Amino acid sequence: MNDFDALNRIREICMSLPEATEKPFGGHTAPSFRVRDKLFAMTSEDGLSLTFKAGPGVQDALVAEAPERFFVPKYVGVKGWIGARLDVDHDWDEIAELIQDSYRLIAPKRLVNLLDNG
Repeated sequence: MNDFDALNRIREICMSLPEATEKPFGGHTAPSFRVRDKLFAMTSEDGLSLTFKAGPGVQDALVAEAPERFFVPKYVGVKGWIGARLDVDHDWDEIAELIQDSYRLIAPKRLVNLLDNG
């Protein structure tokens, strides 16, 4: 899978979530995804990684289990965010679940309810 396919898949997953918007982060041009202007998923400028928020313990578990796929990103890693390398094979159902979990941590309860009960 090339970078373009991975980014399109990420975009499709993110934009299917209630009130999700795509808007670059800061001075970057890479796709970033927000709900109510709060980031829940970001892609790197080189298109080789995705970063998303996770609950307590998830980062450690994923990085320990699959260090070839997941890593602790600079700057936001200390806040529990996880990096996923996009230049390796992924279980896209797993990636979709991780993105949805990130969304759930960021979005207002009403929107989370729309996702879970919609």
